[in-house]
Amino acid sequence: MTKIFRDREEAGYRLGQRLLAYRDNPDGLVFALPRGGVIVGYQLSLALHLPLEVFIACKVGSPENPEYALGAITEMGNLHMNPIYAGDHRRLTTSVEELAEEKRAEILRRRQLYRQGRSLLAPTGRLAILVDDGIATGATFLAAVEALREQAPSRLVAALPVGPAETVEQVRGLVDELVVLACPEPFWSVGTHYADFSQINDEEVLTCLDLANARHDGTVQG
Repeated sequence: MTKIFRDREEAGYRLGQRLLAYRDNPDGLVFALPRGGVIVGYQLSLALHLPLEVFIACKVGSPENPEYALGAITEMGNLHMNPIYAGDHRRLTTSVEELAEEKRAEILRRRQLYRQGRSLLAPTGRLAILVDDGIATGATFLAAVEALREQAPSRLVAALPVGPAETVEQVRGLVDELVVLACPEPFWSVGTHYADFSQINDEEVLTCLDLANARHDGTVQG
């Protein structure tokens, strides 16, 4: 299978070239889903000269197969269920709620680590660009879209390197603008379309956030 992207850095750069109309927007913010999305988001923030913020959401995996998303929960408490489970409340609602509760501890850990006690940069009344390294079922990204939409940004833009056409269309219906670089068929998984899809750790996330903040504050040049 031909790889579409060399790595997340290339994906972020290419998204930036598609979104240059928002460069230097005084109200613009890039919101990236950790962990992999922060690497993409950092390159996007560099291209657009916009601040970079994390928006934290965690997949709620099936007890039988943790990699398969029943849904996702965000740091604002929004619980998005995968549509194929959404009507099966009698069988799944209790277990999903219990699994979501377990994810809240991880959300709190990430919020404390990544923001060091500061509050989320508010998207209200601003241009919000939400980015990840790709989507498959889309549960985590859709949960984040719904949560950000509730914060009333002036414009909500979704930026995605890759995703399956069906899920991409779900996102398109919830945002003001969608930029997606590729919708390959068959899709398989996000990682299959990157030559390098190495796991990202917390230290790499923090490095990207620190560098983005330093550049936006003018303490780093170039």
